[in-house]
Amino acid sequence: MEKHYAVIGHPIEHSLSPGMYKAGYEAIGVDAEYHRFNVEPNHLAEAVEGLCALGFSGWNVTIPHKEHILSLLNTLTPQARRAGAVNTVKIHEGQRIGHNTDGEGFIRSVEGNLNGFKGKKAVLLGAGGASKGIALALAEQGMKVHILNRTYEKAEALVQVIQREGGTATSGVFAPGDWLEDVDLLVQTTSAGLHSETFPFSVKGISDRALVVDIIFNPSETAFLREAKKQGCRTLNGLGMLLYQGAYAWEFWFGGQAPVEAMRQALKEQILLL
Repeated sequence: MEKHYAVIGHPIEHSLSPGMYKAGYEAIGVDAEYHRFNVEPNHLAEAVEGLCALGFSGWNVTIPHKEHILSLLNTLTPQARRAGAVNTVKIHEGQRIGHNTDGEGFIRSVEGNLNGFKGKKAVLLGAGGASKGIALALAEQGMKVHILNRTYEKAEALVQVIQREGGTATSGVFAPGDWLEDVDLLVQTTSAGLHSETFPFSVKGISDRALVVDIIFNPSETAFLREAKKQGCRTLNGLGMLLYQGAYAWEFWFGGQAPVEAMRQALKEQILLL
């Protein structure tokens, strides 16, 4: 029987997930369809009820719903509970199970470019749903995590979560500072740049040894990444994270190993069309 999956967010038109998952289904003969739904924040509860009523087997969750969806679910995996955010939902025996694959997806996307994590310093810009999973995963890898957010209290709340889990974390003002000089990994997790706008502050003076990542993948190079590249930094966009968090979501839904290479190829082909 054909199964149905989806991604929900606002905006959602930029999502490459439908093509990625469709290629995965075709690669190993899964009888499933994947949809993309634009869900405004004030309609999230209705959308979740609608997906359940229509018999969807699961869905991905993106900006701005990763935190707000928590109250609409029956149970959370340990990863989602620690992060306080969900990017994947599975329906199992009528129960809505929330999971978070952002952290492990991010780790897998950068590990080949960082040459180890332990003892190094990561600075995260933003403390929203995506940042939470990433920050916890980096702390678990032994990195010292410094979180900058416009609302300082939200950054400090995430610091407290990381410290409770045994990690090392601090928070600071959402602005340039001394952290630029000794950062090993800088991660931009906000939606700034999604519509090609300039990032709110400059990273001029950043250490040229830093790996700079923007989790936005469309556009493929944001103004933030262009500036970091001018400073001599290595840069990555969010396409690798999209691939691997999607692969881990697949495995949460279906079990077994995701067809990563087919999914990767589909993403490459879609990027060429943008």
